[in-house]
Amino acid sequence: MESTIVMINLFGAIALLLFGLAQVKDGVTRAFGARLRTGLATGTANGSRSILSGFLATVALQSSTATALMTASFVERDLIKPRMAQIVLLGANVGTAVTAWIVATGIEWLSPLLILGGIVLYRGKSSARHGGGAAMIGIGLMLLSLHLLGNATEPMRTSPALAAFVSLLGDAWPVALGLSAALAFISSSSLAVVVLILSLASTGILSSELIIVLVLGANLGGAIPPVVATLSGPASARRVTLGNLIVRTGGCLVALPLAAYAAPLLQTLPFGPAKLPVDTHLIFNILLAAVAWPFSRMLAAFTARLVPDDVQPDQGPKFLDMQELSTPVVALASATREVLGVGDLIERMLLRASDAFEHNDMSKLAEIPALEKRVDLLQQEVKVYLSKLGRSGLSDDNARRSIVIIDYAINLEHIGDIIEKGLLEQVGKKVSLGLKFSEDGYRELRKLFDLTIDNLRVAQTIFVTRDFNLARQMMEVKVEVRRMEKQSAERHLERLRDGRADSLQTSSLHLDMLRDLKRINAHIVSVAHPILDESGLLIESRLRDAAE
Repeated sequence: MESTIVMINLFGAIALLLFGLAQVKDGVTRAFGARLRTGLATGTANGSRSILSGFLATVALQSSTATALMTASFVERDLIKPRMAQIVLLGANVGTAVTAWIVATGIEWLSPLLILGGIVLYRGKSSARHGGGAAMIGIGLMLLSLHLLGNATEPMRTSPALAAFVSLLGDAWPVALGLSAALAFISSSSLAVVVLILSLASTGILSSELIIVLVLGANLGGAIPPVVATLSGPASARRVTLGNLIVRTGGCLVALPLAAYAAPLLQTLPFGPAKLPVDTHLIFNILLAAVAWPFSRMLAAFTARLVPDDVQPDQGPKFLDMQELSTPVVALASATREVLGVGDLIERMLLRASDAFEHNDMSKLAEIPALEKRVDLLQQEVKVYLSKLGRSGLSDDNARRSIVIIDYAINLEHIGDIIEKGLLEQVGKKVSLGLKFSEDGYRELRKLFDLTIDNLRVAQTIFVTRDFNLARQMMEVKVEVRRMEKQSAERHLERLRDGRADSLQTSSLHLDMLRDLKRINAHIVSVAHPILDESGLLIESRLRDAAE
């Protein structure tokens, strides 16, 4: 029973320490997060500033893991060079070691004062005071946890079971290293494990060599959580955290065989044997930073080979060759091919929305936002490409063709916006809420969906062939779409007057989808305007009467 109480007290003290660390990180982030991020991103002009930035950020956040993840995100956005990021993490490792050393200086008596002051600040209205108060409370809880850890480990002095376990670890350093690393990984904090080792060391049951080995394990385990956190991230972020793990692993492999020689030297330090864990932690990280700093460039290159660049999806233009700008006819043909690809993307978006509408399948809608982004990108690239072509001077025919291509690309981009911001939301609402249209209403919308997709395919043909008869038919289709939209709206209102429950539930949805499909068709039909305009048959977007 007594051993159970000891374990509960021990784990409770560790939990309080971890909670205090989290409070400090959250509070500092809330109060000074923007300044910290700005300082970390801009304070990497050279190696010395980089290591100082990592040190200060970790002391403030009380978490080298948080600093590592923040640094990795900056590398991802090209705000920090990979080499400087590795140096930042060396400074972060020293920062967490300095924090452990300060915590172990016997300032637990400040705990009540810090918690009281933190609560006073926490009641402030500004976010800075609120965050600063939370950070002070967190520091107070950390110091309080040290006092509780000391009390919890006191009975362990006379524990024969713990003595036997420690003797086993003393004869199996790799096991002790792995155990300490596992604890640091599980707790996501090397600081917490070093503080635990400090409390156990105060009982006198740990040899100096075993203390060094356990501290090395805490350093190794503390480098693993950032690696795990960035596994699903981009290659640039994975390289940063992997580099830090490689440095710490290399340091531990070199230092482990030297533990027996280092123990007598460390015991001669003027700070006393009771502080051996934090002294070891600090000296190890300072030496590691000093040794690894000159090799940061090699480390960045090595991690770049270990973690290849992410395979980028083929999002960019395929046919816009800058070398062809000197030959306008070829360049216009290439731009035409590119815009046809944009039309194919729009067709895929319409098909996904149509399938989701018909089969009530939300998964069909998942691809639409990515497709719309690609449409935006490609139409912008086409406009830039043709604007460069226009600078060299074009014949009248080529200039008109360039304008037609740009207009069609812009209309396709507008269709993409309507699908993403209109149909996607409307069909998603139908599926997620389980709404059912009346049979007539569903049939009308289904028919308009199919007609819209067919019209787009015809428009693609008109865009390439500039066929006059197809263009004329397309203008007649515009009238048909307008008629279908008007009739469907009128029938829907009749069903509402008849009190049809299914029509009442889907009223706004039905009308919104009619409106958006009509707008899409208007953009599709615009491909016929230049052809009919050149033939003199278009007056304010309407066909002349044949008798004229």
